[in-house]
Amino acid sequence: MCTDAQHGIGRRALLVTGAASALTLTGMSFASAADGSTSTKTLKGTLPPGSPDYVYLPVDVPAGVREFRVSYTYEKATGLPAGTQNNALDIGVFDERGTALGGEGFRGWSGGARTEFFVRSDDATPGYIPGPVRPGRWNIALGPYTVAPEGLPYEVTVTLTHGTADPTPRPTYPPERARGRGRAWYRGDCHLHSWYSDGRRTPAEIGALARAAGLDFINTSDHNTHSAHAHWSDVAGDDLLVMIGEEITTRNGHVVALGTDPGTFIDWRYRARDNRWAQYARQIRRAGGLVVPAHPHATCIGCGWKFGFGEADAVEVWNGPYTPDDEVSLADWDNTLVAHARSGGRTGWIPAMGNSDAHRDPDRVGGPQTVVLADDLSRSAIQAGIKAGRSYVAESKDVEVAFTASGGKGRVAGIGERLAVDADAPVTVELRAKAPAGCTLHIVTDQGTLFTSAAGATTATWRTTASYAAYVRAEVRHAPATQGLPGALAAFTNPIFLGA
Repeated sequence: MCTDAQHGIGRRALLVTGAASALTLTGMSFASAADGSTSTKTLKGTLPPGSPDYVYLPVDVPAGVREFRVSYTYEKATGLPAGTQNNALDIGVFDERGTALGGEGFRGWSGGARTEFFVRSDDATPGYIPGPVRPGRWNIALGPYTVAPEGLPYEVTVTLTHGTADPTPRPTYPPERARGRGRAWYRGDCHLHSWYSDGRRTPAEIGALARAAGLDFINTSDHNTHSAHAHWSDVAGDDLLVMIGEEITTRNGHVVALGTDPGTFIDWRYRARDNRWAQYARQIRRAGGLVVPAHPHATCIGCGWKFGFGEADAVEVWNGPYTPDDEVSLADWDNTLVAHARSGGRTGWIPAMGNSDAHRDPDRVGGPQTVVLADDLSRSAIQAGIKAGRSYVAESKDVEVAFTASGGKGRVAGIGERLAVDADAPVTVELRAKAPAGCTLHIVTDQGTLFTSAAGATTATWRTTASYAAYVRAEVRHAPATQGLPGALAAFTNPIFLGA
C-alpha cells in the first residue's frame, strides 16, 4: 500500500454561477498497481468562511480499479459565541463524466450522514450508485453547509482497490399499480427517508410502518440521490403502492419529486438567484413526477422555500408533527386561494398536502397523511388526484373527513371541485368528521373562519352564497394548548370553489 498526503485549499477555481459557485482543489493522482493491492492518498486543508457551496477534489483514477473508497473527517470549532453556526461538511462523488450541472457524472451523495463510502460495480454504500470504476478524473464533492469564523479543517482519504470488477446487477423497480379498491379514498405519505440518505430505517422497515399506519401508497424521497430506487420492489405489494422520487435539497429550500420514473436523478446544486429551478422542475415533469415544495416555512438552515410557487403542482403545507411553521404555511397557502378567487380564477391555485418527513424513531410514518380520491391505486391516478386537489390531510388513519357543498339544481361538489351556482343562489356546506374527542370543526372561506363548532361535534352544516364565500374549506382542530392560539390540526381539506 502506498500513502501520500497533500495540504491546502488549492488555488484553482471553477465558477458555476452566482451563489452556486464551486472551488476545485489541487487533486490526487493514482497509478496502476497489481490486482488485489490498494493505494491510498490523503488530503488535508481548511475551508475559510464564505466558501462556495461546493468544493471539488479531483481524483485521477487509472484503469483496472475494482473499488473506489473515501473516508473523511472535519473539526468542529470550540468556544463559539452564542448563535454562531459551527462547522458542517457534506460529501458525495462524481465519476469521470464530470461535475457539470444536470448530474451525468453523479455517483452518490450522503450529505453529512456518513463519514465514509465506497463505490464498485456490484455494490455501493447506501446513497451511492453501483457501477464500474472507470478510468479518468473523478471528483469528490464537498459541501460546506456551514463554516465557523475560524474555518473548517478537513481531511479526505481515498483508497483504490485494484483488480477485476464483478458484474453490475440489473435493477428492479416497484410496479406502478397496486390492487386497490377502484375509485376510492386512498391514504399516503409522500415524504419519507430511508438509510439511502440520512434516514435510519430500511425500506422493509418503512413498508411495515406504512402498512401499520393504514397507508395505501408511499413515495420515497431520499435527499439528493436516486440510489434507493432499486431497493423498493420487495416492499411493494397488492396492498401498498410504492412510488419513487427524490427530495431535491438545495441551499434555498427543498422540493419533493413525487413519483418520477425509476432511475431519475434531479440535480440540486443551484440557488434561487441562479434562475435554474424552472428547468429542473420541467425535468421532474418529463420524468412523470409532480413538483412539491416541502416545508416551505421550516426554520432550519437552507430549508425555507425561496424559488416561488410558479412551478409547483402541490405544496407540502403540513410536515411531520404540527408546529408553528406549519400554521404559517397553512396561512400562506390560504392567501394563495384568496388571490385565485380575487383574480376570477385567472391565477392558478396550488393544492395542499401533508407528509411525515419521517427519518428515524420516533418519527411516525403516516403522521400526517394525505387522503386522495383516485380512480384506482396507481401512480398516475394518485398523482392526478393530488394535482387536482381531490384530497385532505389527516394526522392519522383514525381521522376521516367528508366535505361537500350543494346548491342550484341539485348540484353537489366535493373537495377540490367547483360548485357552479349563481352568485346569490343558496349553498349548503356539510362537514362530517371522525376525529379525537374534543376537536372542533371549522369552515374557512376567503373571508376567514366563518364557522366553528362546539368541542366534540362530529357534523356541521353551514349555509352561504358564492357572493359571500368564493371558496370553502374545512379544518378539524384539537383544543388549544395555549389560550388565544389555535389548536393543532387534526385534519384539513383542500377547497371547494363556489360560483360560475
